[in-house]
Amino acid sequence: MAPLPRTLELFYDVLSPYSWLGFEILCRYQNIWNVSLQLRPTLIAGIMKDSGSLSAMRFLTAVNLEHPKMLEKVSRELWMRVWSRDEDITEPQSILAAAEKAGMSTEQARGLLEKIATPQVKNQLKETTDKACKYGAFGLPVTVAHLDGQTHMLFGSDRMELLAHLLGEKWMGPVPPAAAARL
Repeated sequence: MAPLPRTLELFYDVLSPYSWLGFEILCRYQNIWNVSLQLRPTLIAGIMKDSGSLSAMRFLTAVNLEHPKMLEKVSRELWMRVWSRDEDITEPQSILAAAEKAGMSTEQARGLLEKIATPQVKNQLKETTDKACKYGAFGLPVTVAHLDGQTHMLFGSDRMELLAHLLGEKWMGPVPPAAAARL
């Protein structure tokens, strides 16, 4: 019998620098550990009631709905803007700039920005946030590992060594050799 697929869900908000750490580490390890990484943009305000990232997180939700392969790059660029370059991520122009820098066309980015107030995007972000809460989230990032028919919720970006143990994999630090070659 084939082993059950190993899936990790990462619930994150780009206003959380700790989410960024977890995001980068899991993106680097997804192929090394041979796991299916599901990125889940989540509104931290829905968990903690105050973050200010609503537009950015709705935009990422729209990206995930229509261009999921761009989600990793656009998420990373929003983090770079807010946490590395101290740039705004709440205004439409700054969101568009992040999307374009991540490789999205101006037309695609504008189309998605127009959709952030639609019921589809709002409801999807709310559903994802509610799902994180049902797993027991009380902050972000939250990684949910689905292994051998069991679900394990880990809070924080400092739980990667524990995640590696759950997966039966080796933890090689935040920049494993395979990822270091790409940097």
